[in-house]
Amino acid sequence: MTLKNNSIQDLSNLELSIQLSLNGLSFCILNSETNTIDTLKHFELEKRQTPFELLDTLKHFLNTESITEPTYDKVTVVHVNELSTLVPKALFDENTIADYLKLNAKILKTDFITFDDIAINDTVNIYVPYVNINNHIYEVFGSFTYKHFSTILIEQLLKIEKHSNDSKLYVNVFKAHFEIIAIDKGKLLLYNSFTYNTAEDFIYYVLFTIEQLQFNPETIPLILLGAIRKDDALYDILYKYIRDVGFGNRFDSYSFTEKPEGNHSDFTLIKSL
Repeated sequence: MTLKNNSIQDLSNLELSIQLSLNGLSFCILNSETNTIDTLKHFELEKRQTPFELLDTLKHFLNTESITEPTYDKVTVVHVNELSTLVPKALFDENTIADYLKLNAKILKTDFITFDDIAINDTVNIYVPYVNINNHIYEVFGSFTYKHFSTILIEQLLKIEKHSNDSKLYVNVFKAHFEIIAIDKGKLLLYNSFTYNTAEDFIYYVLFTIEQLQFNPETIPLILLGAIRKDDALYDILYKYIRDVGFGNRFDSYSFTEKPEGNHSDFTLIKSL
């Protein structure tokens, strides 16, 4: 969808970004005049919701948080789900878009399927957005932009690693799933998403990926992003099996009224601004 074409008189210097998954939602508000993120909040759900339940949660959230009162120069929605796949741009045909996705995701005939261009490595990210969420956002805010979270994740990490001469493994953590992004000399080797319930699930998928890529767990740098801390069970089990574990960096220049937990957290939400 197209961004608002506001006149100079209408500009508020405020940008809103909302990130939604079936396990919760987050949002932040940027004052572009002061380069300050004035608001940064998270709402975790006790159990995974359906898209219909998520819409009700969003409506309640918009009403109670009073974020609909200001006028925004830009509104961005970030969709978080596992219903996505990457295709080389040279092989992409928009007329057969569903055929790519159904190979590795469970989709319905009624699902709306769209795509993001990832120009930095000439790929297309095909995915299913939450259409009911998009429709409600449009009703409330007017025109807005939306992306799949993995588009932001891949784009930003490839920018960070553009001039790298080695291999790295990034792990981006959410409450019930995580993503592994393998990069070699600035090129994307692998992107995959895994669900987990325990730390043992988590380390199994990480070690399996390392084995399949023929990386050495003693030497491969593993860089953490998202909802993980040094005192977490996930970190402890990673450090037990992998020698070089560290935290990533968003490399942003924002000031914060409400600071994130670290430079590695809220990566896709803040990078969506």
